[in-house]
Amino acid sequence: MNNSKVISVLKKNAMLIVLVLVYIFFTAMTSGQMFQPMNFNALITQNAYVFVLATGMLMCMLTGGNIDLSCGSFVCFLGAIGGILMTVKQINPGVSIIVMLIVGLVYGSALGYIIAYVNIPPWIATLAGYLAFRGWGTALLSANSTTGSISLAAQKGFLAIFSGKVFSTPVNQLNVVCLVVGIVASVILVVTSYMSRAAKVKKGYETESMVSMLVRCVLGVAAIMLFAYKLALAGGIPTVLIWVVVIVLIYNFITSRTTLGRYFYTIGGNAEATRLSGIDTKKIMFFAYLNMAFLTVITTYIVTARFQAANSTAGTNYEMDAIAACVVGGVSAYGGAGNIFGMVVGATLIGVINLGMSLMGVDANWQKVVKGVVLLAAVVFDIVAEKKSSTK
Repeated sequence: MNNSKVISVLKKNAMLIVLVLVYIFFTAMTSGQMFQPMNFNALITQNAYVFVLATGMLMCMLTGGNIDLSCGSFVCFLGAIGGILMTVKQINPGVSIIVMLIVGLVYGSALGYIIAYVNIPPWIATLAGYLAFRGWGTALLSANSTTGSISLAAQKGFLAIFSGKVFSTPVNQLNVVCLVVGIVASVILVVTSYMSRAAKVKKGYETESMVSMLVRCVLGVAAIMLFAYKLALAGGIPTVLIWVVVIVLIYNFITSRTTLGRYFYTIGGNAEATRLSGIDTKKIMFFAYLNMAFLTVITTYIVTARFQAANSTAGTNYEMDAIAACVVGGVSAYGGAGNIFGMVVGATLIGVINLGMSLMGVDANWQKVVKGVVLLAAVVFDIVAEKKSSTK
């Protein structure tokens, strides 16, 4: 592999390298606490919302750098509805979950309609939701509780689905199922990587070298097995990890293998050309925000189950973490570029920063400063890299 190819590989995996370095940094600064099994578990359970919301934000940003500022506040509002239904009104959790989903889809449809068909700028439409839903959710909670929080601790079934563990075992007792799942995931990674490369070679497409593919597979398998081993010692596979993996795989398939996914990229590249080619750009924009609302509903289930309560602070700054995860993960601020894998790297980096600074006892205000600097650095890197590539 010559120097130019090495440089190209390093550029493509810059954020992945940064992620590893940041993790090593926090491991050193916390005297190894970051490497403990329970903190591997915490990295998933405490930051699952970033992965889910960032997946929806990715779809919005692909359409031209559009974002949803209301998703964090909507988590608060939906959580209030769920808490009132399940705890105050004593309605069956299954029915409550469906009602929350219906409310989310109604909002997503209304938001998508005014953005796509009424041509209200997305940041204005979602800023209205950002303000309204935080106030509405807080008002509902204050009217139905004396503390501004409604406990969901009694909803065992709901908690088990969204914050439990699969094949749970005592902490520090090796969970064999976790290891088996890790091995299966590793095999799938190697097989799919080989088949994907073979298909490209057969069709005459440009592809990575066999050495590069092997190195990537070895690193991927090492990461998967490390995670599997740590989770095996932390008591089992968190159900929230299953939710995240399923969502990521589904949306990776949509964005990379379907016509609908390609439409998102073409709209972000040139919306007018896409419209003139016969594609209904308004329908794609409508779907982007309907989809964002759907994933916000899933996030609400996860967050309320994790805290075992609906409270007025739920969802605070979630929209910012989701946007940061996308931008840090290589999603263009102008639309038309980015992928699920990059978003996952970005979301993991945000999660590592959140967890690392919390373990170090860094003040919450300084945590925001650090994440702001990371976000700005990622945008600058994206713009500089794009300018360099355009001048070649």
